[in-house]
Amino acid sequence: MAVNFKYWDDCMDIDDMEAMWVDPEVSKEWIDVGETKGQKVHLSRDPDGQLFLTQTEMKAVAGIIVHRHFKLQIDPDMICAIAEIESDRQPTAQCYNKKTKEITVGLMQMIPTKAEWLVREMGYRAYEAHGNIEGNPELLYRPFINVYFGAAYIKWLSGYDGKQRSDEFVVRAYKGGIKKATHKSTMNYWLRYLSVKQSLPSREPQISENNSLVPDAHGSVVSASSKAGDTWIYWDSRVSQEDMDELWRHPDVLKEWTESGERRGKVRFSQDAEKRPYLSRGELTAISEIIVSRHFNTKGIRPTVLSALAELSSMRFVNGVGPCSGIMGIDYPTAFWLYKDVGYKAYKVNSVEDFYNPFLSMYFGAAYLAWLSEYKGRERTHEFIVQAYLRGPENVNLQETGPLWLKFQETLGYYEDPKKLGTWELLHFINRLSSILL
Repeated sequence: MAVNFKYWDDCMDIDDMEAMWVDPEVSKEWIDVGETKGQKVHLSRDPDGQLFLTQTEMKAVAGIIVHRHFKLQIDPDMICAIAEIESDRQPTAQCYNKKTKEITVGLMQMIPTKAEWLVREMGYRAYEAHGNIEGNPELLYRPFINVYFGAAYIKWLSGYDGKQRSDEFVVRAYKGGIKKATHKSTMNYWLRYLSVKQSLPSREPQISENNSLVPDAHGSVVSASSKAGDTWIYWDSRVSQEDMDELWRHPDVLKEWTESGERRGKVRFSQDAEKRPYLSRGELTAISEIIVSRHFNTKGIRPTVLSALAELSSMRFVNGVGPCSGIMGIDYPTAFWLYKDVGYKAYKVNSVEDFYNPFLSMYFGAAYLAWLSEYKGRERTHEFIVQAYLRGPENVNLQETGPLWLKFQETLGYYEDPKKLGTWELLHFINRLSSILL
């Protein structure tokens, strides 16, 4: 796999090139060395003739990838530090591991078979248009593609086995695999990582000369206007027209959107102080009601239960939190299995980024809940179903996970109106919420 590039343009597409020029520190660095926008940009070479990315370029690539695909789920500095250690920022670096008989390539020293697995099993397909990684591992020498898969693997490690993992676990597992994450053989790698990360140049927020672009503290590039609240993520870019029409017909959503000045064709997601899009409880309730009425009327699932699980799984953030994607926290393998093998095909799932559609995420969350209700052919208790959803059915221990059940009961109170329940239901709602799925 002998690969050699001369220009940035040889190893990235137009959109990625534009994103690099948009970064004020990159554009300044390139212009200072005589590069011109619209012309091919030279890749740097060390005295031995090896290609490398400058630290400014590496920070930009990591920031852009995280901002596009893993916003607030991965620290770009972790990517930069690992790339520094693994490849010395050389995009065409490769190494043969005599023990595993595998070749690692590129900035993040990705194993081609691991990238293939991330595409095939985990749904990371943002760069699929560039070609199939399987049978074409040379694609991993492209900086954006390599960093994308390195970041995807970091995200997977951060939620390994359904647990939120520490930076130390992730970094050491990146080096030696899951089994070596706590082994003494990876301790020096972790210490070196800490040293390298500490030495990375800072990127303080700044505005470019035309006052149009601002890199944030993590190296992600956003427009200056977004700092003033003028740039938004829109419902219409994530949701089908049919689903948007349903939302506009929902009386509570119609009232909420009308009062906030939204207009058809351009409805904004609410955003928190960090520009993370989230759903209001009214929007979340509407989606759960629509999904249940359309697809799960005979399954006995309450929309309020779905809403409460979404609150616990994602805090209503559209993109999810931590290693979980989407409002329901359903991962790609589970959703794809529900789609392919169990027959839940109302929404097609192609990649992990599909879960940023709240309707799709809610649909597969409801499908998973329905499946759990008869896990291993037995009718399950409501407490088991809720805890199995949040922890996985194999990890349910009613003593250890009891606090989850109590937290769920508390959260359900945001959505369940006791005044609308009958006397029998009200009694059970107060005691154990035994009518959750009845």
